[in-house]
Amino acid sequence: MPLACCALLCALLAGHAHAGKQEELDNLRRRIAAMQHDLGKTSESKSEAADALRESERAISDSNRELATLSERQREADRKLLKLQAEAQRLSNHIAGQQSRLGELLYRQYLDGRQDYLKLLLNDRDPNQAARNLTYYQYIARNRAAWLASMRDNLEALDAVSRATREQREQLAALRDEQMAQKKTLEKEQRARQKMLGNISQQLRQQRREIGRMQRNEQQLAQLVEKIAKMLARPKSRSLFRNDDLPDSRFDGKPFAQLKGKLTLPVTGTVTNRFGETRPDSTMRWKGLFLRTSAGQSVKAIAAGRVVFADWLRGFGNLIILDHGKGYMSLYGNNETLYKQVGDVLRGGDTLAAAGNSGGNEDYGLYFELRHESHPLDPLTWLAK
Repeated sequence: MPLACCALLCALLAGHAHAGKQEELDNLRRRIAAMQHDLGKTSESKSEAADALRESERAISDSNRELATLSERQREADRKLLKLQAEAQRLSNHIAGQQSRLGELLYRQYLDGRQDYLKLLLNDRDPNQAARNLTYYQYIARNRAAWLASMRDNLEALDAVSRATREQREQLAALRDEQMAQKKTLEKEQRARQKMLGNISQQLRQQRREIGRMQRNEQQLAQLVEKIAKMLARPKSRSLFRNDDLPDSRFDGKPFAQLKGKLTLPVTGTVTNRFGETRPDSTMRWKGLFLRTSAGQSVKAIAAGRVVFADWLRGFGNLIILDHGKGYMSLYGNNETLYKQVGDVLRGGDTLAAAGNSGGNEDYGLYFELRHESHPLDPLTWLAK
């Protein structure tokens, strides 16, 4: 298959690959955008869940505060009940004493029968005793009603106090039960919201991990698409013209400065760049020309000169430099083989190396520079028209 057909087939295959990868990259970017949108919604849901949880926790705090208040009220009621119970005991003892004294009075009255006061005074008893009995009966007559009223009041007061205390305790107990039930409901809601918040947080972590993975895939795919695009663009920018002429010795003996517009490139092949253009994948600019050619192609001296450097140099591979006098030099890099050594004197057209891809160049060919007093010159301006 001719070389041109192979190149065309490779370009078509690369074009199909580029189109497919570009479509895949666009789809991946759309998925990332959708995932980021979902991530925003999930983050918003997390905020809402956190707000709901905050309100629930506030309600639980209020409920706990109310329970503490009710507990204090219940303790105060218990203290009040203890006082009332002590007061009730005192009243009970007082009532018992009253009842005892009243019973004793009634018993004495019963023993004495229904004797009127005159009879008591005129009977044959001791007058002093009769006077005491008369006073005693008068006392009973005056205070019996008062004692009975006092006993009745004390009994009613004791009953009212006991009833009020029981009612207060029952009310507090009911309030406490209601508050406890409300607290249990709030705690149940809180657990549900915490669980929901945990699920949302886990979903956020998964979404972030997925977005991170997709972004890494996007970066790799973008690099691949860019590489394919550069490969597709390479033939357009790397085939300025083809050189089929080689140097000879016709200009030997003339000053190099007089050879401008008369020189020939040192190897047959395709010129792939222009002087001063930016190098691919770099911010550096071309200071010479790269001529793509087959491996082992003979490299010729563009004019008479002396070898001043012939060794490997980083970035240039196997490099040979000719000094043409008056500060003019020519450089030949990326060679597979160097045939000449430092000090060798060459004529124009002499073979000095074999082209290759040393120095890490991807393509086989020759890197060529012209310099005057260390300043790079555009070789194209020195070529014969």
